[in-house]
Amino acid sequence: MVGALGSSRLLAKVCLAVAAIGALLCGATSLGFAQGRAQSVSRSPHGNLNIPCQNCHTSVGWKPIRAVPEFDHNKTNFPLRGMHENVACTQCHAKPVFSNTGTSCGDCHANIHRGRMRACEQCHTVKGWNVTLQLAGNHENRFPLIGGHAGLDCADCHKSAAMSQFQGLDIRCYSCHQTTYQQTNAPSHTASATAFPIECEQCHTVNTWLGAKFDHLQRTGFALTGMHATLDCTACHIGGKYQGTPATCQGCHLPDYQKASNPNHVALGIPQTCQECHTTSAWQPATFNHNAVGFPLTGGHANLQCDQCHKNGNFNLTSTDCVSCHLTDYQKTSNPNHLAAGIPQQCALCHTTTTWTPATFDHSKTAFPLTGAHVQAKCDQCHRGNYNLAIATCVSCHLTDFKGTTSPNHVSGGLPQQCEVCHNTSAWTPASFNHAATGWPLTGAHATLQCSQCHGATNYSLTNTACVACHLTDFTGTTNPNHVSAGFPQQCDVCHSTSAWTPASFNHNNTTFPLTGAHTTVACASCHVNNNYTTVPTDCYSCHKMDYQGTTNPNHVSAGFPTGCATCHTTTSWLGATFNHTWFNVNHGNANGVCATCHTNPNDYSVFQCTNCHTKSRTDNEHQGVGGYVYNSVNCYNCHRNGGGGG
Repeated sequence: MVGALGSSRLLAKVCLAVAAIGALLCGATSLGFAQGRAQSVSRSPHGNLNIPCQNCHTSVGWKPIRAVPEFDHNKTNFPLRGMHENVACTQCHAKPVFSNTGTSCGDCHANIHRGRMRACEQCHTVKGWNVTLQLAGNHENRFPLIGGHAGLDCADCHKSAAMSQFQGLDIRCYSCHQTTYQQTNAPSHTASATAFPIECEQCHTVNTWLGAKFDHLQRTGFALTGMHATLDCTACHIGGKYQGTPATCQGCHLPDYQKASNPNHVALGIPQTCQECHTTSAWQPATFNHNAVGFPLTGGHANLQCDQCHKNGNFNLTSTDCVSCHLTDYQKTSNPNHLAAGIPQQCALCHTTTTWTPATFDHSKTAFPLTGAHVQAKCDQCHRGNYNLAIATCVSCHLTDFKGTTSPNHVSGGLPQQCEVCHNTSAWTPASFNHAATGWPLTGAHATLQCSQCHGATNYSLTNTACVACHLTDFTGTTNPNHVSAGFPQQCDVCHSTSAWTPASFNHNNTTFPLTGAHTTVACASCHVNNNYTTVPTDCYSCHKMDYQGTTNPNHVSAGFPTGCATCHTTTSWLGATFNHTWFNVNHGNANGVCATCHTNPNDYSVFQCTNCHTKSRTDNEHQGVGGYVYNSVNCYNCHRNGGGGG
């Protein structure tokens, strides 16, 4: 019992001591003991670390700390990931105040790159020092590592990697592959005659250095086709010369051109444009597209041998005219005799390449198409050995017919020699004349007249289309009315028509004085006094002066009425005149439309009176204080022009 009790008391003292020490170390402000209050306060060496000491320390001793401290690093500004998870706390927290530990890579890891690279995390990760990010693999897109480059170590290109120096390199292929370029001999890239470009990517790819390909069309403009595509480069680029190589066929094949004997190209002067006959597929057989020279071979030409046209080896013909080969045929032809008849040498006008005979001529291709009876006529009926006719007028062939015609006599009648005006190619007779084409169509009675009734026996050259040119006698002989004494104008068509000479009618609406109202029933002589049909005035007063002067209700003359009758009267009736009293209301006051109410002088309507209705006493009373007020009719009207209030 005593031993057990002693052990228990000892354990209690130890626990009490540990608790006191822990409280002091962890920053407790005070601790009460059984004997009394604490005499001092101790701060934690870890700074402001608000967790119980026992989460890391044990009661056995201050060091070492617990194997697995109860501390959640994820709640700090630096969560532990990757390789950091297995690092002892003291490897990073070298000092007791944990919050003073830096969070950037450089705070713990020495910069072996000597400050020439960017932040560590741009290339490295927490999973391992040698594990790089994709950003480093892509070289930040400046030079992506693809193809064969993707399997290289950094040191393969960055030769200073051993000294941890990774400064930027030239991204041109030649900067790394210069040695390979200089050592290549199939073909030699550095030969002076070659002057190969140092842009390796023109032929090589990043996938493999071998198996280089060159885009001949894109790089040189000379596509490799046919046999060219299978040739070795040196077959054309002789002696390793890759610059200045000609792109024309004869540039390489001039010896072939000079040696050719079937036919002999040099002797015949065949042009050196080889592609006109040869292709890149094979040098022989050669073909020539005659269409390309502007002279397609058709008909009989297609079966000829070349030397039948290209005589004496002349392959430099420049003329494509038929006569250049067929002049002899032209000169020997006698049916008809081409030379004597002056037939033009344009053989294609009558002949075709199918066969020389029979020949046909398309007359419609000339300025004189054959129609009607001309179609059946023989060539010599018109050409009479002359095939170079230049005039296509009818009279050039039919002048004799023109002169011999007597019904009517064309010569004495002065008929124009434009035969087609009356005749056509279907038949010479009967002839017809379209009078409308002359600008003077035949209408009414004119349509049934014989030509001689107007043209006489010979005058077919009339130029005057006025009616009076033929009807002057009718004009001068007319007495109802007498046209001459009445001074009627000689424009017969004003009153007469071609249907009949009488009855005549006159459309007064075509003059400057249309007839309306009572004027339409008045006899012409009532206005056109003394047969005056030319100088009758159009104003009302000129005819109605007597009516104006004789009117007494009201008296127009003494009242000073204007002579513009249309102001009050109309053509419908002289009576029932109306006047538009524009300014002053005619129903003013007691007037009720009676003029004499205001116009107290029946002989002078320019005089009016206001004071006969408006008394002075009344108006004086109503105009008190009105400046310029005077009691008289003229002053009343000056202010009251419309019969209303002042204004």
